[in-house]
Amino acid sequence: MAAYEYLALDENGAQQRGTLEADSQRQVRQVLRDREWTPLQVDAVAEHKTRQGTARFQGIGRGMSASQLALITRQFATLIQAAMPIEEALRAVAAQQEKRRLKNMLLAIRSRVLEGFTLAQSMDAFPNHFPHMYRATIAAGEHAGYLDKVLNQLADYTEQRMQSRQKVQLALLYPVILMLACVAIVSFLLGYVVPDVIKVFIDSGQALPLVTRGLITVSEGFQQYWPWLAGVGVLLFFATRYALAKPDIRLRWDRRLMGLPVIGRFSRSLNTAQFAGTLSILTRSGVSLVDALMIAAQVVGNEAMKASVKTVARKVSEGSSLHRALEEAGYFPPLMLHMIASGEATGELEAMLDRTADNQQMELENRMAMLVGLFEPLMLVVMGGVVLVIVLAILLPILNMNTLIG
Repeated sequence: MAAYEYLALDENGAQQRGTLEADSQRQVRQVLRDREWTPLQVDAVAEHKTRQGTARFQGIGRGMSASQLALITRQFATLIQAAMPIEEALRAVAAQQEKRRLKNMLLAIRSRVLEGFTLAQSMDAFPNHFPHMYRATIAAGEHAGYLDKVLNQLADYTEQRMQSRQKVQLALLYPVILMLACVAIVSFLLGYVVPDVIKVFIDSGQALPLVTRGLITVSEGFQQYWPWLAGVGVLLFFATRYALAKPDIRLRWDRRLMGLPVIGRFSRSLNTAQFAGTLSILTRSGVSLVDALMIAAQVVGNEAMKASVKTVARKVSEGSSLHRALEEAGYFPPLMLHMIASGEATGELEAMLDRTADNQQMELENRMAMLVGLFEPLMLVVMGGVVLVIVLAILLPILNMNTLIG
């Protein structure tokens, strides 16, 4: 049984799109005719092979968001925990999806499960939807025989990742809006307000103060060259993105980023929290420590830390302890190293990794709150300073005129 996409006309003549499972296109057309619909097009969700030989599906889409993955995982975990067979749970979750591409994906996974593939093998056809860590965790759960427990852990993990990402985005949203507002206000003042006011002083023929002459120069330069400034800014943005897409440049950039006093600490906290959380759920799900380290390295966004984690995995495979290998990497906080060392010494590494993940997440949230708290007064001081300069540049000539008149 496979998944088919159809396009049909209903009894009112309106076009209807959807997905059905059937043994053949003929059966899909018959089902549509039984509904008194006119089938126009019926296509199978096509499977093709990549160069590596892995099955992929066409017509599914580019992936899904963290919130969609969290919701699907929670729905699927709930159904599996209720002792529902995997194929029926997949059909039930697919029926709850409003987006057609997600429904097609889940039905395609169900088709592969019915063909005899495991759930993890079926998800391997959709690497853009399910990360490697996600699929490895499910494979470990299937192998150990407690898929329901692993799915619940994955649901908690994906929801926590979604909430963490939302907190980061919300924390960065306010500074970005404040910065854009400051740039817009200053641009408006320099482009429209200042020229009209300063023109009065220029026509009066009086000697202008230094701050006023400087403001006039900046205002005239902004009016004349603002398209060039905007073009250079856009060019620099895309040039930076292109350069950072190269591995060598990105690695050097990330290494220097980690050395910065404020931004570097925030980047380290963010990547450490992601690494600790992923490593925790993988080890709790039965994945070996070396494999868990290699998989957890993929969720680290900083290339310097990612390379160090891969080195840690190699050292652990050679017999080194985890805490010693992480300590030699030089990127991980002392508290995390002490907790992992304690877990290795007492034989409770999984529990300590779980506590470490919670601790790093808490530290990340505290650091985000501190950065936002510092940025707000800093932007207010900068904006106040700019406005003060503009006001002085306008008021000083007025005061000079009053002095001359008096």
